[in-house]
Amino acid sequence: MKLDILAIAAHPDDVELACAGALMVHAAQGMKVGVLDLTRGELGTRGTAEIRAAEAADAAEVMGLSMRDNLGLPDGFFRNDTEEQMKLIAAIRKYQPEIVLANAFEDRHPDHGRAARLIADCCFLAGLRRIETMEDGQPQAAWRPKQVFHFLQDRFEEPDFVVDITPVIERKKEAIRAYKTQFLAPAADNEPKTYISSPAFFEGVIARDATFGRMVGVPYAEGFKSVKMLGISSFGDLINNVT
Repeated sequence: MKLDILAIAAHPDDVELACAGALMVHAAQGMKVGVLDLTRGELGTRGTAEIRAAEAADAAEVMGLSMRDNLGLPDGFFRNDTEEQMKLIAAIRKYQPEIVLANAFEDRHPDHGRAARLIADCCFLAGLRRIETMEDGQPQAAWRPKQVFHFLQDRFEEPDFVVDITPVIERKKEAIRAYKTQFLAPAADNEPKTYISSPAFFEGVIARDATFGRMVGVPYAEGFKSVKMLGISSFGDLINNVT
């Protein structure tokens, strides 16, 4: 399945928190969008990897994804090395995305920055034809996404650009709530309380989207960073831009 946009993230729920809105907005425009989780989130304090997989499937349905897959790398211990690069290169070639959305380079969780570098490196390496990968016993063609954008996560950064997600903000909240073990934990549950399980964390995510929205005169937006300089063909490309 060829995709227009593939979000690749360290953990199930990273995408929901940071770029679910952008995925849903572009899916509504007829684009094929998908998610590739690098790990199962098995080191998470609350819930289990099996429960997280079910929650991820529920969130995928809310978001209307064309696909969601999990690479099964070790949570907390994956590395940007040849073995794990080859797995991700094969996945990028399988889905042939035009755009990849990736974790932030700097963030509270060390997996996020490590994932950002792994993803960026593999998006480049996947375009080198002398790197050989196979799918179903057949050689894969080289493929390099045209753009790699990094979504913003726990740490606040000034975005290079934002995407208006106002029409889908309620569905984004629903996708986050699909992770019942992780977010908006009832005060009386028996699981340990964590940094992300409190209502204040959820409210902070939505408040950040409101802050990014105000930057461009809309109620809600998600922010992204681009390593590569962005260009336009004409000022006309910006006429319909939110202001």
